[in-house]
Amino acid sequence: MSSVFTKIIQGEIPCYKIYEDDKTMAFLDIEPEEVGHTLVVPKLEVDKVYDLPDEDYQAVMATVKKLARHYEKILGERIMIKIVGIDVPHAHVHLLPVNENWAGERNLKPTEEEFRAWQEKLRLE
Repeated sequence: MSSVFTKIIQGEIPCYKIYEDDKTMAFLDIEPEEVGHTLVVPKLEVDKVYDLPDEDYQAVMATVKKLARHYEKILGERIMIKIVGIDVPHAHVHLLPVNENWAGERNLKPTEEEFRAWQEKLRLE
């Protein structure tokens, strides 16, 4: 049975895609903790980040680095990189824009328009 992330990668479930290459995909988290909260996932479905083959692990981390620098430039905020590994059985990394006023995890409820605006602002071709 495919994970929800594999279904997103395969186009079975829509997403607010930010970036994609041969080995990775990044899209906005639909339950964001911060504006621009993004997930970077390998296209290879593996439960834990540390179980990825080296080539896929390095591809994920290269995408994380590329997007974190891109987001920091656009948003002017630090980017928190977080690996939780318990909510979806498909390796993924969270990118969260934060600043000195960051108060920890919260659950925003963005509208469709807000998601689309974030996607347009953050997309990396």
